[in-house]
Order: sequence, then C-alpha cells, then structure tokens
Amino acid sequence: MATKGVGMANKGPSYGLSRQVQDKIDSKYDPDLEQILVEWITRQCGSGVGRPEAGKLGFQAWLKDGCILSELINSLFAGDKPVKKIQSSPMAFKQMEQISQFLNAAEKYGVTKTDMFQTVDLWEGKDLAAVQRTLSALGSLAVTKDEGTYNGDPNWFFKKAQENKRDFSDEQIKAGKNVIGLQMGSNKGASQEGMSYGRPRQIL
Repeated sequence: MATKGVGMANKGPSYGLSRQVQDKIDSKYDPDLEQILVEWITRQCGSGVGRPEAGKLGFQAWLKDGCILSELINSLFAGDKPVKKIQSSPMAFKQMEQISQFLNAAEKYGVTKTDMFQTVDLWEGKDLAAVQRTLSALGSLAVTKDEGTYNGDPNWFFKKAQENKRDFSDEQIKAGKNVIGLQMGSNKGASQEGMSYGRPRQIL
C-alpha cells in the first residue's frame, strides 16, 4: 500500500504541550492488542485483507481507507449487511466517508458511543488507542451475542455482561413498596424541633 505516511507530511512537528499530549495518547496504544485485533480481522474477513506492517503506523495505514473496517462489520451481520458499498478510493473524503459508515454500523450493532473512535482518530492518526478500544468493544459484543458470525478465539475479548431481566408480579412489587430500606432509615421519633444552631444573626 502506498498510503504509508500520508497525512503525516503536512502535520509538521509538534512542540511543547501538544507533543506531550500526543505522547500520552500514543502511550495508551497497545502493541499486544494490535496483534490480537489483526489476527481477528484477518480471520473474520479472510486472507484477502492482507496483514499490516507491525506497529502503529502500519495498523493505521491498513485500516485508514475504511474498507477493511466495513468488511469486518458486515461479517458480523448474518442477514442484511449494514455497509452496502465498500469501495477503495484514493480520495480523502471518500475514505473518511467509508470510516463513518463503519462507525454507524458498529453503533447499530451495539457499540456504545463512549467506546467509539472519531474518524480523525484513525484517518489522521490522532488516537489509535481509541480505534483499538472500538474494535475491542466490537469483538466483545460479537463474542457475547454468540450469533455464529464471530470467527476467532472467544478468549481474545471479554464477554460483556448480559442484561439480567427480572419479572416480578404486581403483588411482589406492591409488597416491596411497603418495606423501608434500612439504609433509608426512618423518621419516626426524631425531629429537629427545639434545635438551634449557633447564635442568631445580629441585624445592626
């Protein structure tokens, strides 16, 4: 891929505070997680997606045009695929559009807003740790949903806690309303009657 280093050239060196901030963001990037994600994506999408060069820049270049991400999300849907058109393009706005189609589909799949990266995080390499976080959340959801579309080792991602719905009868709910929880205490026998705090305010 000839896209390596694109987008970095016009950024220029960062100095002072912005450099420190970027270093802090970069330090959150996890090379071990990168290996798991690459392994999962290639298993999920097939060998046609190739493999990136090791390291953050390789990972970014691999995913930057949004096509692999779109194939990944489509592979998790058994029926209708959420991303209808996957097309590689050298044009920046087309690549960003493809990334945002992935993000919309990931949200539809159930990835929460707080786990989502922004398009610039990937496209400009602003926060690749956030990209890792989104992909991990997606992997966790796929393992948890267990719909037969996940290809990979289930131990690669944490299984998310399933919602625990409980059905109570109306009688049980009514009975529960009459119980005063001990942490709430009771107002029987105690009042502020006759209490005064400090000296009354002097009006001069």
